[in-house]
Amino acid sequence: MDNSVVGSREAGGKANRIPKGMRFFYFMRLTVNGETREGLHATTVAELLEELRIVPGRVAVEVNRNIVRKTEYESFELHEGDAVEVVNFVGGG
Repeated sequence: MDNSVVGSREAGGKANRIPKGMRFFYFMRLTVNGETREGLHATTVAELLEELRIVPGRVAVEVNRNIVRKTEYESFELHEGDAVEVVNFVGGG
């Protein structure tokens, strides 16, 4: 059996030991449009919109009161406890 580990050093020099090949599933808790949502897999705005089945074309997204540009949806990382607002544009007259 291979007892190799991968890891990094935390602040203070303590080693973080994770057995090589071990997979972890992390579920994030976010506030989306004022509602706490737990068990989300998304780590970026684009993934969150996909998980919520929201088409990104006609929405604006704000994370912690900062507007996220559409060009940044794929790379904008979400973090535990973030407050996300998704606003859908509706046309009419």
